[in-house]
Amino acid sequence: MRQLGVTDIKTPPMVFGGNVFGWTADRETSFALLDRFAGAGGTLVDTADVYSNWVPGHQGGESETVIGAWMRETGKRIGIATKVGFAPDRGGHLDPAHIAAACDASLQRLGVETIDLYYAHQDDEKVPQADVLAAFQKLIDAGKVRHVAASNFSAARLKSALDLAAREGLPHYRALQPEYNLVNRHRFEGELQDLCVQHNLGVLPYFSLAAGFLTGKYRSKADLGKSVRGGRMDELLEGKGGQVLAAMDTVAAETGATLSQVALAWLAAQPGVTAPIASATSIAQLDELIAGWDLELTRDQLDRLTAAGA
Repeated sequence: MRQLGVTDIKTPPMVFGGNVFGWTADRETSFALLDRFAGAGGTLVDTADVYSNWVPGHQGGESETVIGAWMRETGKRIGIATKVGFAPDRGGHLDPAHIAAACDASLQRLGVETIDLYYAHQDDEKVPQADVLAAFQKLIDAGKVRHVAASNFSAARLKSALDLAAREGLPHYRALQPEYNLVNRHRFEGELQDLCVQHNLGVLPYFSLAAGFLTGKYRSKADLGKSVRGGRMDELLEGKGGQVLAAMDTVAAETGATLSQVALAWLAAQPGVTAPIASATSIAQLDELIAGWDLELTRDQLDRLTAAGA
């Protein structure tokens, strides 16, 4: 078990990505996945109030609703990380009134009194950071939220929020959720990663498997038609994706692990990272990910993987 920064939240080296619930995983499958994850020792599920509003006929909140139904009907409880403020048509939406209303709506869908980790889903430069943090403080004071976190923040904006919190006695972001994986490293490595290590923020990366690329599913242009995500893989194949997969193949052969397990183990070993977020739509996929929780790569293996994507 790993501790999330300075919080009391502990998790194995994987957080379950709940974006699939009520979308590519129907209710019955979602319940089975949550049962298996919790039964294996999983402690934290990541969701958001907008999941899955990109699906025709969906409005957002579908994932939270499924998780809430599972907890209510099974009597089981799992740690909840959810988010507010992803409104790309408006460049974000973190005004205090919206934060308050969105939190209440999430609590109702989830059927819980308290959210364990509540994210600002993306930065909103239209709203003063002091107002955003003050709104989060009200939620903490009301017992509706335990810890707050940031997602998709730049290093400069995250630093200014942390400095403001220290200066004004406002809530500190305790975790960061960035896009980070073996083939997409530039958004996190460097200043942002150093900032998280310096302030002991727990890092929970999303797109840990690069939307499936790091499973080895896409090896050539002929593979791009295997799924609706295939069109996004062309850029990775044209770049360093091929040499990263080759390095992963070698490490997988040395360890007997799958490529997915190798990708997550590399992430879990990076400075500042608490646990990667990964999703699954079948018990077989989830069992593969769970079986990799104990995988520890050697320093030489980690270095070779890092060099392949440098």
